[in-house]
Amino acid sequence: MQSLNRFLYGPTAEERVRGWQQKLRTESRRLEREIHQLDTAQAKAKQQLKQLAKKGDHKNAKILAKEVVRSNKQKDRLYVSKARLGSIGVQLQHQLAMVKVTGSLQKSTEIMKLSNQLIKLPQISAVMREMSMEMTKAGIMEEMLEDTLEGLDEDPELEEEAEEEVDRVLYEITDGKLGVAGAGKELPALDAEQEEINDQEMARMQAQLNSLLSG
Repeated sequence: MQSLNRFLYGPTAEERVRGWQQKLRTESRRLEREIHQLDTAQAKAKQQLKQLAKKGDHKNAKILAKEVVRSNKQKDRLYVSKARLGSIGVQLQHQLAMVKVTGSLQKSTEIMKLSNQLIKLPQISAVMREMSMEMTKAGIMEEMLEDTLEGLDEDPELEEEAEEEVDRVLYEITDGKLGVAGAGKELPALDAEQEEINDQEMARMQAQLNSLLSG
């Protein structure tokens, strides 16, 4: 009888919630892996920055420092998004409790708000769109407006605060050789061959970070 009901009416409310919870756990692990990849790439970039500082290559060091700043901001977004996935999981657990009492799923503005925010993260956008549509059909969410489905918001503060933050990162990573307090120091000039080698190595490191940041 249960199999017949599932065939005729689809999954039960409890089965739907269990399925969404499983998807949330999967996406949370995906974000954890990406955070780990960023940590690994950052560690390599910081080591390269120290080498560039020793060689006095301020130009390439600053370019690489900008990528480190971008990856820091990306990690912050991923940590916040992981927390939001967890919050939806908690809300769904409350839904399970309500199903046992009322026999049906309840509308949740909190789940809708969190889902709208998570859809903007490219890494999990497709899965969250699908889940949101399923939750809308199940009566948990209202249909989302098109403007809430746009891509990840631009970060205007990055441009405004970039130079100050990059200088700070440079100063911290290079132990004061470059950056805010090191801006006025005399650094040895690079010969053309060494500068070309540094440019190639820096481009490789920058490409690695960019591939992670592009999601």
